[in-house]
Amino acid sequence: MTDSQDTFDVVVIGGGPAGEVAAGRLGQGGLQVALVEKELVGGECSFWACIPSKSLLRPGEVLASARRVPGAKEAVKGGVDAAVALRRRDEVTHGWDDTSQVRWLEGVGARLVRGTGRLAGPRKVEVRTAEGQTRTLTARRAVMVATGSAPVVPPVPGLRDIRIWNSRDATSAKHVPRRLLVLGGGVVGVEMAQAFRRLGTEQVTVLERMSRLLAKEEPFAGDELKAAFDEEGIEVRVGTGVERVQRPDPTGPVTVTLSDGSERVGDELLVATGRRAATAGLGLDTVGLSPERPIEVDAQLRAVGVEGGWLYAVGDVNGLALLTHMGKYQASIASNHILGKPVEADHRAVPRVIFTDPQVAAVGLTEAGALEAGHEVRTVRYGTNDVAGAYVRGAGNRGTSQLVVDAKKGVLLGATFVGPEVGELLHAATIALVGQVSLTRLWHAVPSFPTVSEVWLRLLETYGL
Repeated sequence: MTDSQDTFDVVVIGGGPAGEVAAGRLGQGGLQVALVEKELVGGECSFWACIPSKSLLRPGEVLASARRVPGAKEAVKGGVDAAVALRRRDEVTHGWDDTSQVRWLEGVGARLVRGTGRLAGPRKVEVRTAEGQTRTLTARRAVMVATGSAPVVPPVPGLRDIRIWNSRDATSAKHVPRRLLVLGGGVVGVEMAQAFRRLGTEQVTVLERMSRLLAKEEPFAGDELKAAFDEEGIEVRVGTGVERVQRPDPTGPVTVTLSDGSERVGDELLVATGRRAATAGLGLDTVGLSPERPIEVDAQLRAVGVEGGWLYAVGDVNGLALLTHMGKYQASIASNHILGKPVEADHRAVPRVIFTDPQVAAVGLTEAGALEAGHEVRTVRYGTNDVAGAYVRGAGNRGTSQLVVDAKKGVLLGATFVGPEVGELLHAATIALVGQVSLTRLWHAVPSFPTVSEVWLRLLETYGL
């Protein structure tokens, strides 16, 4: 007989941003909800990713921005105070204490169950506590998996045998290394490379096996970011593989041998080569799913292949879009469906921002992605900083803005902006893409002068409107 205290309407496995949103919506919707979390409520984003990484990037960004403004530039003396910056990082993560988020969770009527959750058959979740005890939760309506993703360590000889940094180690670091090697030129790699360079690391080297940084974005974005890195003394090696890694002394330097035979030496090695869905040990096999790949879902975020439609998967674990905001969006869609308010998720417009300086902000398809999808494409570009609003903000700002247009329909397929703080330009593009607003109609959305948003007008004029 099932203990009524262990029976809920919905059991959510994973207390990161997606799991939190689900627990909140479902609890406020009047359902009994259990949230299973083995670490901190708030998850990766709050404690080891989005929030601490942006906190570490911000001081250097502010100083660099000031140095581009005559009059302010002359007043800027010295660099970032790393000790103060690290203390601020500790503040924004609440010292890796989730008390406030647990309080919020309880306030929306959800119950926190501390431990590692795994499926144990239809609507059953087995929870193993840190003390080694086991508890089985039963869900009347649904189980939602929101376990996120885990960093990937590539099969480089020697890499798994030594002490390395992953993204968590970088964002929670207690010291600034003199020499930092970064394996991977994706989002985590480029953000942390610049953050530590500006925090005082003397030598930063980014090693990327692809032909450019940010290989999933427009080529000009990676090229312009590399140019900025070159200017501030960050070495970037693209098109370069890693043959082996050595660290004879666990507390000593690490040596990386590259595919061209050259070597690079660092005091820390950050491995930032991507992430994979956290499905290992989740018990997917008990409900007929493979534990070796992301959980495939339908438009309501229900797991495909599970009879009865009671299992949902939101966030990184389904592999659709490994971004905090998309996980939250998916959690809202899934929760509404459980609450009897069905709506289908739309993943055509996935906004993403890389918080380097310059920032890279993009939504929807790249030009190559649009062509690959079979669209008739027309692409227009304009200098992000060739508008008055950017010019008055400082000297030496650079960047490119681009629209990818469906030439037949006259609507956006994608947009990319490179430049200082261009993340704030992105939501307009997201709205236009989601709403399928025609370019002829967008022309009537007049940007204020002088703002950087004027680049929208220039792009449309370049298109011929």
